Amino acid sequence: MMSWPEQVVRVQSLSESGIPAIPNQYIKPLTERPVFELGSLSDRRVDIPVVDLRNLFGNDPILHLDTLIRISTACRHWGFFQAVNHGVSHELMRRARLVWRDFFNLPLQVKQEYANAPTTYEGYGSRLGVEKGAILDWSDYFFLHYLPVSLRNQSKWPEQPSSCREVVAEYGCEVAKLCTTLLKAMSTDLGLKEEYIENAFGGDNMEASLRVNFYPKCPQPELTLGLSSHSDPGGITILLPDRDVARLQVRKDGDWITVNPVPDSLIVMVGDQIQVMSNAIYTSVEHRVIANSAKDGVSLAMFFNPKSDLVIKPAEELVSEERPAVYDGMTFDQYRVHMRMKGPCGKARLESLKFNGPK
Repeated sequence: MMSWPEQVVRVQSLSESGIPAIPNQYIKPLTERPVFELGSLSDRRVDIPVVDLRNLFGNDPILHLDTLIRISTACRHWGFFQAVNHGVSHELMRRARLVWRDFFNLPLQVKQEYANAPTTYEGYGSRLGVEKGAILDWSDYFFLHYLPVSLRNQSKWPEQPSSCREVVAEYGCEVAKLCTTLLKAMSTDLGLKEEYIENAFGGDNMEASLRVNFYPKCPQPELTLGLSSHSDPGGITILLPDRDVARLQVRKDGDWITVNPVPDSLIVMVGDQIQVMSNAIYTSVEHRVIANSAKDGVSLAMFFNPKSDLVIKPAEELVSEERPAVYDGMTFDQYRVHMRMKGPCGKARLESLKFNGPK
């Protein structure tokens, strides 16, 4: 598929036109719509995991172990956690949000120079999946490759605002360091060698990409979603959430729970490839984004994924007679085709990879 099946409409333009109702192609089925009534689960107090990472970087073995246990509990039971004292500059986080907000506020004709296609998704986009007549999400985005450096296409990195390329490079560098530390912590917790996951993902050839999400104001947020339910197909995601509005919801025991971001936190999400590699000891988190009628928002998701042609399967050390392999192996290139063709579909792709699962 070299082009989109229908004319691409920019959601930001729809929002700014002042329409009182959203077009039909954004209206979700009743079973997928968010619940905003007072007293819904999203309004209740839930102990969402928050992990202070300062002791992960220190030399105290007792405090280091305590942090590992907290990461372990979050990854096994939730599939995500909010990280504080994570080592990424708060000022850099602020600049990253600001520079991308400035990009999305540029004239449409400037942004259109970076319009993407479903071949790579790199650039300025407004939909996932290439099915004609699909129900769409209320958001625009910008997607680009960050690692390895050989995959970077500088012509796709915005020239405006003037500081955008510099901020992206600096932010990506700091988040990549955090990712390496977290992968070591996860490997250690799983009883693997410290470098196991990183090496299994390709070492220096591990891939990283950035998706910047722009969520315009929506006149009917109860009918749609900013981003439909899905688990991330890659390894781990480090999300810089919208600062002003709680938009992210995670699915826990069949219920949707709204994540209220801790100030200056980053949200760490387990992706499908780590659920596969851990033989389902860790679980990837199913999540979605709700729309808002009063405020637009920006978030940055940094995805760290296996080198695309490597087969990812359960680690041999985690497979036994008592715990046989849950999943078949597959390259990441093969795995992510589902998302690129069909868009977000819950955890259907991961379920299809199970031995004796739906194909």
